[in-house]
Amino acid sequence: MTDKDKSIRTAPEAQTGADAETGVGKVAGLRRARPCPICSKPSVKANYPFCSPRCKDVDLSRWFKGSYAIAAVEQDDPDDDDFGQFS
Repeated sequence: MTDKDKSIRTAPEAQTGADAETGVGKVAGLRRARPCPICSKPSVKANYPFCSPRCKDVDLSRWFKGSYAIAAVEQDDPDDDDFGQFS
């Protein structure tokens, strides 16, 4: 087996120098690290875009409580008179 064959069969983390526990490192084809939307610490691969399972759960809790609700303008229901003019 040549050195080239060995490099193809090794894990991407070994090729790029990424830390197996934190997932920190540069791997081709993945999104770049960005700050956690909850606490602004650097995100990790295992919990992307969050830094930890805790921040991931905080975000999920906010969705369940409706904190991220999108404001909508309700329209009036059409009256029966509006439909009568086309018959």
